[in-house]
Amino acid sequence: MATFVDQVTLYLRAGEGGNGCVSVKREKFKPLAGPDGGDGGNGGSITFFADPQETTLLSYHHKPHRSSDKGGFGMGDWRNGYTGQPLDLPVPVGTVVRDADGVELADLSEPGMRYVAAEGGQGGLGNASLANTKRKAPGFALLGTPGEELQVQLELKIVADVAFVGYPSAGKSSLIAAMSA
Repeated sequence: MATFVDQVTLYLRAGEGGNGCVSVKREKFKPLAGPDGGDGGNGGSITFFADPQETTLLSYHHKPHRSSDKGGFGMGDWRNGYTGQPLDLPVPVGTVVRDADGVELADLSEPGMRYVAAEGGQGGLGNASLANTKRKAPGFALLGTPGEELQVQLELKIVADVAFVGYPSAGKSSLIAAMSA
């Protein structure tokens, strides 16, 4: 079983935006008091951040499919939908993010660096937001947009701490064998 992984392919799906709501306010002496449909919430984004505590990409090797939360639907009485939770993925410092074609998107070489890999979808507008002077009570709302879906490749740059340089048959391998088990 592998204990160290330095290259992995991830399949990311950001959250969809929630749909807007069609609703009409009803009161005791005003059966049609105007639109009160709320807007849908935005979907969650997927972000990579360089974490000094991480040393390998092993957790992504076992679970390559990652997705963030969807946005909530709008509701009547001017209630907007909830925003989907973003997904923060920790990667080791020195990780390079590439797209499916191999083009470099980000180099997370400093601790704390962040890169938004997949944007969440926008929430749709409810009929209260679509009302204007010409159309007082629209009977429709807008749908939320889908979040981004993409495939990325993560590659960990490995920097050696020590290097042995010497002529052939100088005893480099013998020294390593004597020092290590």
